[in-house]
Amino acid sequence: MDIFLDNTDVNSFKKELIITGSKSESNRLLILQKLFNNLEIDNLSNADDTLILKKILQTDKATVDVHHAGTAMRFLTAYFSMISGKEVILTGSSRMQQRPIQVLVDSLKSIGANITYINKEGYPPIKIKGKIITKNHVKIKANVSSQYISALLLIAPSLKNGLKIELIGELTSVPYIKMTLSLLNQVGIKTQWNDNIIQVFYKDNTESVKVIIESDWSAASYYYSLVALSEKASIKLSYFKENSLQGDKALADIYLQFGVKTTFKENSILLEKIVNFKQKLKLTLDLINTPDIAQTIAITCFGLKVACDLTGLHTLKIKETDRLEALKIELEKFNVKVRITGESLHIKMEDQRSKIKDQKPKTINTYDDHRMAMAFAPLSLKYAFTIKNADVVSKSYPDFWKDFNNILKTQ
Repeated sequence: MDIFLDNTDVNSFKKELIITGSKSESNRLLILQKLFNNLEIDNLSNADDTLILKKILQTDKATVDVHHAGTAMRFLTAYFSMISGKEVILTGSSRMQQRPIQVLVDSLKSIGANITYINKEGYPPIKIKGKIITKNHVKIKANVSSQYISALLLIAPSLKNGLKIELIGELTSVPYIKMTLSLLNQVGIKTQWNDNIIQVFYKDNTESVKVIIESDWSAASYYYSLVALSEKASIKLSYFKENSLQGDKALADIYLQFGVKTTFKENSILLEKIVNFKQKLKLTLDLINTPDIAQTIAITCFGLKVACDLTGLHTLKIKETDRLEALKIELEKFNVKVRITGESLHIKMEDQRSKIKDQKPKTINTYDDHRMAMAFAPLSLKYAFTIKNADVVSKSYPDFWKDFNNILKTQ
């Protein structure tokens, strides 16, 4: 499905919206619910990734296909490795088979897991023979993907001797590790984190507990961008917390630099465009803890004609697509120069602002990446363009186009 967007005649809007539960929290809690059946979950995400993970956890199939769901691939690799007597082949889409898994597999094998590669060394598909794991000390590189560490944390309380995780190198996406630990604590599991050592203690079962999942801050990023690119706007989003577990809550501070004020209310946030805001001509941001909102921020910068240096983005190269390369290709269709490195993106606006004028509609490719589609959508306030394969948003936010169009609908 392709969508043509032209909202260049929309000057202002005022709307309210409820966003589904956080995909990150939902996927972690589904694993914990499977391990500790006294756990009740409310406001579960309706994202494809979450629905796929939920279905897989309810099946006994010998071959399991996670499709594009990277979180499911990582979490299930750890989960199946400690289910004694369970043998499974874990596979995914062609892109998933290009996304590395070796750091996690090596760590699991070091504590006794039985995992082998079926095709290419270091990549899915993999064969897992579940067994009882008794070793309780594992080392893992901390600068590749926080999901590897979260995968270990989630199975740790079900290992008879618990697990001590030693983090090697600079830690990536710290808020996601803290989220996982907080969810463990909420269901009654004891954890400790001292320097580069995280320890999770064994628990044979948990007390009956209900966890209400907060709405998804990553999904909120597209509405922050929409407000930033507007002339006058306000959007109320439910259900969000000021003391959120999600690292992307950093949006509230980051988008203040784009003239978007966040007001925390009871179970909601109000986003408002600051009147007569004087925009800086350049922003420098380290997004090592919030890589999922990098695409949105880069496109907001371009839309406001703000030069930027965005760093801490090394994990973007192993996502649904190489997001840095994809951003460069698609943004340069608007006659702006973008420079990327292995971990950064730079937009230089000097001497280019006068060149970026109304142009013929472009076609934006999404590369099977949900965030490419959603990040570009707010730019339709400035330019008309077509988004290819727009239904890719179902991976994390199936209702995105309905919600997006409702906000911009004539009052």
